[in-house]
Amino acid sequence: MSAATKKTPKENILQAINRALADAMESDDSVLVLGEDVADPEEGGVVGATRGLSTRFGEHRVRSTPISEQAIIGAAIGASLVGFKPVAEIMLMNFTTVAMDMIVNHAAKLRFMSGGQTHVPIVIRTMTGTGFGTGGQHCDYLEAWFAHTAGIKVVAPSSPKDAYGLMRSAIDDPDPVLFIENLPTYWSPDEAAEKDFRVPLGKANVLATGSDVTIIAYARMVNEAKSALPKLAEAGISAELIDLRSVAPWDQETVLASVARTGRALIVHEAVTPFGVGAEVSAVLHERLFRQLHAPVKRLGGAFCPVPFSKPLETAFAPQAADIVTAVRDLLTA
Repeated sequence: MSAATKKTPKENILQAINRALADAMESDDSVLVLGEDVADPEEGGVVGATRGLSTRFGEHRVRSTPISEQAIIGAAIGASLVGFKPVAEIMLMNFTTVAMDMIVNHAAKLRFMSGGQTHVPIVIRTMTGTGFGTGGQHCDYLEAWFAHTAGIKVVAPSSPKDAYGLMRSAIDDPDPVLFIENLPTYWSPDEAAEKDFRVPLGKANVLATGSDVTIIAYARMVNEAKSALPKLAEAGISAELIDLRSVAPWDQETVLASVARTGRALIVHEAVTPFGVGAEVSAVLHERLFRQLHAPVKRLGGAFCPVPFSKPLETAFAPQAADIVTAVRDLLTA
């Protein structure tokens, strides 16, 4: 088959994460996986993200744990201190609240409190996201809490290729990384990454170039923004789309350069709007580009309430493509 006709391999985010873990474990015996139901006797987790790994690498490296988030993170921290690189799964992001002490007061601070002598190279995998009617205790985006904590990196991929590349970089990193996966996007196929591909932590991706407005998003909101672009183009609006990929640290250089050129910015995230990541990005844009902005930076996020269980209310809770189109139109008329 010629290079011109060769098809690009595709996979979904679940497959990408599974492959990234397998490749990392194959190349480095210190990489471990632990969490509720992650081993094959328990089907490799609630969505099968780790399916096949315990059979391939053994249950001494892929270990199903009791239902105790504190114990999972505590064990991961302890293992990291003696030379391992644990990938700890917290089934749902809301459940990180149970382990906040271990994450915030131990994982994030040990390097600082040891004068840089002790690193905690753990990856905390967790999933979240609205759309499946799982209710207010199962689908919150809490990334701003962790981005506010010095010592933790926070990433949120929107595509299989980025999921693979970010996971490999997160495992390589000497410090704690919170790896946020979006449940509703797990099964959508897209371009697969090559083996050993890396996405640098803290580096955004410009998915579409434009001249009128910059849309900044991450996780599932990138897909909503992609869906909005054709509608904006029909209205004669040229929009640039940036996928942050990393929430902390975030790529200020790329975002500032784009907004300096377009003069307008819309930040979109699924987390509730007040005190969210959008507030931090907006503050930096106003501080650094105040005289270059044609309109105030606009934020678009979830409603300030627990995620509703009711399907119509849940749909109304999170931004959709149509909301992004409306917000951009408002920016251009401001």
